[in-house]
Amino acid sequence: MIHGHCDHALLPDGWHANVKLRADAAGRWVEVVADSPRADLPHLGRWVLPGMPNLHSHAFQRAMAGRAERYSRPDDSFWSWRETMYQHAGSMNPERLRIIARWLYTEMLEQGYTRVCEFHYVHHQADGRPYQPQTAMADALVAAADEVGIGLTLLPTLYQRGGFADQPLSPRQQRFHHDTEAFTRLCETLAAAHEGTGVRLGAAIHSLRAVGTPALTELLADDFWRSRPLHIHIAEQRQEVSDCLQRHGRRPIEFLFDTAAVDRRYCLIHATHALPHERALMANSGAVVGICTTTEANLGDGLFDLVDLRTRGGAWGIGSDSHIGLDPREELRWLEYQARLASGRRTVLANAGAADVAVNLWNEAVQGGSQAAGGGSGGLQVGADADWLVLDDQDAAFAGCTVDQLMGSWIFGPARQPVAAVGVRGREWVRSGRHRQHERFESEYRQLMQSAAGLA
Repeated sequence: MIHGHCDHALLPDGWHANVKLRADAAGRWVEVVADSPRADLPHLGRWVLPGMPNLHSHAFQRAMAGRAERYSRPDDSFWSWRETMYQHAGSMNPERLRIIARWLYTEMLEQGYTRVCEFHYVHHQADGRPYQPQTAMADALVAAADEVGIGLTLLPTLYQRGGFADQPLSPRQQRFHHDTEAFTRLCETLAAAHEGTGVRLGAAIHSLRAVGTPALTELLADDFWRSRPLHIHIAEQRQEVSDCLQRHGRRPIEFLFDTAAVDRRYCLIHATHALPHERALMANSGAVVGICTTTEANLGDGLFDLVDLRTRGGAWGIGSDSHIGLDPREELRWLEYQARLASGRRTVLANAGAADVAVNLWNEAVQGGSQAAGGGSGGLQVGADADWLVLDDQDAAFAGCTVDQLMGSWIFGPARQPVAAVGVRGREWVRSGRHRQHERFESEYRQLMQSAAGLA
């Protein structure tokens, strides 16, 4: 377990010098002491940051990232992209998923993501028949995370229908389906098998279009979910909002709040088309809003008003979703850039009392992501997961930087990756910018992809 000293560490209230860090055997911080002499402690580095939780991932989509970027129809949108994604999902099996997820999680860890919330809905075989065991696909994700060392919050996903009017699932959606009782049994089995090993178990309701009110009410009434994370896609697309209005006379966020006691357990993914009163509902509930900037841009979803949510005191975090981007800095910088483009001003996500835009973005996303991942408070503080990353102080990007300039240079400067080391739950997994098993995991992923393309 880590026990060392750094010159500067980004704590929840900002930068501090000469910080001693110590984790316990459970992988939690038990000492975070600023202005502490180094004595004979190992030197962790000059600049140490808290690791970043990735609050939304569909691991299987890593293998199609960037491969749906050709014109196919004049009304190309999320809905047409979804058909390509379904075709890709049909090729998944447990071993293929394990290799893809393992390489994805390696990439995440090297970029500074230290825990991932895996929104997992590819449960069954392509024809809808269950695997034996029925947990095979989820077990593949757990195995991948374990090999890589990344923290995993596993979110088995309930998916039951094809739309708000109770349309049946299409043939391509059959492998996502569970009835509510079978889904609860699946989650209980996964919890018994994996909780306590570093894996956290939550659940996801795919969306209100995919789960009707009776099933939603039945699921949320189960004591099993009283203290576990609950995630849901909520208002990503204008058509989704329109369909919900037509069916229920309310927008998706309004309908969710009328149906469920939304609280800090919840993470509302892609609340893109929230109105001001809906952002107020989310902020007042304590729920986390999950923003996936690069995916939302890639799919043409729209722009989320983070300025308004922050003004209301709302919690938020970031995810890589379809993995069109895997750098947390890119997700964060474009949140500020969207706000600048909308307002015509600079340094929008800052103020006189919290002047460092980059520090605000990083620390707020760490806190919201940790809450959404079921970890409570995050960052470099006692009781939080002992996740950290060390920036490479020899990188020219940081030449001459003061403490007040460092995060801005890293997040808003040229796209480099000067991460020297990354640790999760008290153990270092990345050194000199490379995961200890980088070559093997990359090679096996490459072989899988070439074989699937007939190029092996």
